[in-house]
Amino acid sequence: MASQVTIRNVCKTYENFTALQDVSLDINAGEFVTLLGPSGSGKTTLLMVLAGFVRASSGSVKVNGAELLLAPPHKRGIGMVFQNYALFPHMTVAQNVGYPLRLRKVNRGEIAEKVRHALSVVRLEDLGERNIAHLSGGQRQRVALARAIVFEPSIMLMDEPLSALDKQLREHMQIEIRRLHDRLGMTTIYVTHDQTEALTMSDRIAIINKGKLAQFDTPEVIYERPASKFVADFIGETAFVPLDEARGEFTAFGNRFHTSGTVPDGAGKPWLALRPDRAILLDAPVDTLNCLPGVVKQRVYQGDSNLFYVTLPQGHEIMIRRGTGGDFAQSRVIAEGDRITVGVRAEDSVVVRD
Repeated sequence: MASQVTIRNVCKTYENFTALQDVSLDINAGEFVTLLGPSGSGKTTLLMVLAGFVRASSGSVKVNGAELLLAPPHKRGIGMVFQNYALFPHMTVAQNVGYPLRLRKVNRGEIAEKVRHALSVVRLEDLGERNIAHLSGGQRQRVALARAIVFEPSIMLMDEPLSALDKQLREHMQIEIRRLHDRLGMTTIYVTHDQTEALTMSDRIAIINKGKLAQFDTPEVIYERPASKFVADFIGETAFVPLDEARGEFTAFGNRFHTSGTVPDGAGKPWLALRPDRAILLDAPVDTLNCLPGVVKQRVYQGDSNLFYVTLPQGHEIMIRRGTGGDFAQSRVIAEGDRITVGVRAEDSVVVRD
């Protein structure tokens, strides 16, 4: 049965360095939550606090209402998949998978049955007697998953488990892990620095930056409505256009900008966060769109799309991505040096602050 995890005001300091600062999260039972952030942001530190390998300086972590911070790792009932898998090279696949059960003094017959079941879940039922050294990277990753689920934990923690795999296998395993999560119904907390991986796998994403929680929401909300310039810059491709603000209205280089979304409060400088696939290339301004004049600096052919680098007034550069079969890109050839108009719909005009 899945567990609910409640994290309240967790802090972790190392002498003069603060790794986590007042982090609070409510993770629902059975939810797949990804901790996402750049290197050194604190995401792995938070995962290690949950696992019990790092002691929080202050705060609270509760599972189904019971405080967990003082419990030793082996009594938390949490499965863990490490970045390097941490498999024992001198053991067979079955011995590796059964190791957590032996630590828990489970009898030999029950261990054998649970190991067979765990290996069948990850589709390695025929490799129980194989040596770890004779497995591929993807097979080792599956063994690590089987070892983590063999004692039927209600919570699964994963620390960048796909980072050592090549791109094609990594993308395949993203779907496999998500399907495994759905099948077993566990609460999964997953650490990665890969934005696409987080968007692909998660029910919700917690973005952490410099030890603080920057935003916690669904992939759709985080991508479409980032809470800050940092989040918009970290998630996906984004270009930023400086905005001027007066009496609740925004302008860019003298052109008024309309937005249909909620503009974040605060004193930080406002920016238009523009996704390359949301801008429209035009021959002339259109009244129903937010428009900016620009000059095409460069066109890069990328197979399924063209990426245009466009210089706006005052030297600001943005990217615009159009499918190779797109209407405007197909209607006429766009050459470097062409003067064009960049159009943005109000619903795609997302304003963020520093």
